Amino acid sequence: MSRAAAAASKPPNGAETLLRAAVDAGLEVCFANPGTSEMHFVSAIDSVSANTAGIKGGLRAVLGLHETVCSGAADGYARMARRPALTLLHLGPGLANGLANLHNARRAGTPVVNLVGDMATWHKAADPLLNSDIGALAAAVSCHTHTCQPGENLSAAMAAAVAATAIGGEGASQAAGGSRVATLIVPHDLSWEGGNDAATEANPVGSGTSGPAALTPAALPDSQHSSAAPAPGLPAGAQRFVREAAAALKACPRGRAALYIGGRAALAKGEALLSCGRIAAASGAALLCENAFARLDRGAGLPDVQRLPYFPQDAAAELAKYELLLLLDARPPVANFGYEGGPSRLVTLPEEAVWEFDSGLVDLPAALRLLAEELGAASITPGVNCRGTFCSPSRPPVPTGRLTAAALCQAVAALQPAGAVVVDESLTSGGSYFSVSRGCPQFSHLTLTGGAIGAGIPLAVGAAVACPDRTVINLQAMQADGSAMYSLQGLWTQSREQLRVVTVICANRSYAILKVEQAKQRITHSNGKASRALTDLGSPALDWVSLAQASAGLPHHPANLSLCSADAPPISGMGVPASRATTCEELVAALRTAMQRQGPSLVEAVL
Repeated sequence: MSRAAAAASKPPNGAETLLRAAVDAGLEVCFANPGTSEMHFVSAIDSVSANTAGIKGGLRAVLGLHETVCSGAADGYARMARRPALTLLHLGPGLANGLANLHNARRAGTPVVNLVGDMATWHKAADPLLNSDIGALAAAVSCHTHTCQPGENLSAAMAAAVAATAIGGEGASQAAGGSRVATLIVPHDLSWEGGNDAATEANPVGSGTSGPAALTPAALPDSQHSSAAPAPGLPAGAQRFVREAAAALKACPRGRAALYIGGRAALAKGEALLSCGRIAAASGAALLCENAFARLDRGAGLPDVQRLPYFPQDAAAELAKYELLLLLDARPPVANFGYEGGPSRLVTLPEEAVWEFDSGLVDLPAALRLLAEELGAASITPGVNCRGTFCSPSRPPVPTGRLTAAALCQAVAALQPAGAVVVDESLTSGGSYFSVSRGCPQFSHLTLTGGAIGAGIPLAVGAAVACPDRTVINLQAMQADGSAMYSLQGLWTQSREQLRVVTVICANRSYAILKVEQAKQRITHSNGKASRALTDLGSPALDWVSLAQASAGLPHHPANLSLCSADAPPISGMGVPASRATTCEELVAALRTAMQRQGPSLVEAVL
């Protein structure tokens, strides 16, 4: 018997069993930073992919050089693919390194499955150096945390973890903005021992039978799989709730009601977003969205949504205009921080004036269609009888002259291609992008949902893996110098995978948001030595071209291992072609060149 045949006939070990169950459940990508306790999973990805090739396509492995890249990439992938990715992380410290972007994923309601190695069961009591309470770390972000046990049905454990990430899944929060992150902790010895699949032979993962092993890709809401089953009809109680909400909207004076959208209500797929636009047009309600939205589909022909202001006083003033508020798959807005004399909860309406539609409790697209019908909005056509509620095609002119933050935003909006995915970590310099891009060809807009900076570059990695046919623009002015440095390693992954990402660095040489916060809070001595030292990044100035760039002779696809050959040309930085712009003309030329590339690029815009 050949070595390959012997390997194929060998019973799967625990790592292979878990990963086969993940593939059966519809997972296709693993963002990984493995260590000693995860090496059997590394081998298992190869064996599982070989055994499933041509059936489900196997499992794509994407290496991140830091766990925050892996967790942020899984977040970006799921926001665009509408199904979870795996992360593979090394013990408690590895999970801890990924927690910031898992926090963002939790706030985004993004489905993510973490596979985290642990010490061997018989070694844990010895308390080796890397031993830690992984479950306690995972609990901070996870709706489902499970430590695998000897003799356990590992396929069922993986299926239960994936099922928990679905909207309405067991363990997942049913409220808008609740966690859909699941963490599976696997002791080292369970990965090499034989997987216990006896209990699933009569009930294999994906078979469609009841129980945690019954999850299939079609069960994941908004999955891109064409086999997804049609949404069931609304139960009588939900229909009654929708009709009562419609009556409240009809009774409210025009201009005194608002729809506040997030989650699935912000997506064009499934027509939830279009229904929101029609409802707003028919009722005269304002159409608002979360300031930190997970994903908002935008552009010409889609509803013109107003973004709630970032600072709480401004947001509270906007919300105070309305007598009736419909929360559509969105949490009630609260202040990001408690400022002296400032508000905490931003909605002060009585309970009966606030109507909450959560996708974990109701078929949201169906509920919104019914609401539109009750308001007579079904006949509203964008651009015809929509009363300006939908965006008309428009682009700002290409800017010239002095390069400012506003000009940078204008240039991006003027040049971004149709179908772009814009990853926007803007806290200061990107403020005007939302307004100038409203009439661009349709695109998807992702933002920083949990406030943990350093998400932009990893989110772009995941979005590009999910959507290889779409240009991803990572506005890091959106990712300024400061936040981009949190996850710089993600540029290397973009180069290795030849992802179609254009990263725009707003080089303001400072933690500009902290300076804004100092002024906002009227903090004295804000120009003192310590204040300057802790908010200024100009000494030494970060050289983003050197950090990112590849040499002129860099092979176009580093993943083909040509970088490892003796005659490969030298490279610098992360292997990403980069340029610097100090004027609008230079920025526009650099962006045009970058958007023509099939692989990644970086443009440093010096303001």
